[in-house]
Amino acid sequence: MQDMEEKIKRFQDLFAWQEAHQLALLVYKISKEFPKEELFALTSQIRRAVISVPSNIAEGYGRPSGKDRVHFFWIAKGSLLEVESQFLIAKDLGYIKNTLFEKMFVSQLEKTDKILTGLIKKTR
Repeated sequence: MQDMEEKIKRFQDLFAWQEAHQLALLVYKISKEFPKEELFALTSQIRRAVISVPSNIAEGYGRPSGKDRVHFFWIAKGSLLEVESQFLIAKDLGYIKNTLFEKMFVSQLEKTDKILTGLIKKTR
């Protein structure tokens, strides 16, 4: 969790945004391997959901009140769960064959979730 004394001058300074950004890059890398017939289905859906996580953290950061910020952080959390669900579907369909990618995804997802949850609690 970021120290209260630390100066957050822009949304990119938030650890939650940084971790969500890394998760988005990883999901794009993993989803490149999905079958072509999924391009406008699961591939598109998981990419839209993962982009929503850092985007909503950024939007929340820009809101004037704590209540507004928390609202967008909760939307980011919901999108994170959506990404997790879609990842499990892709895995069960056999689209994720690289176990290293799988481990990296799970680790990054858990880290992002933990930090985002902390940000929500701190902002309330």
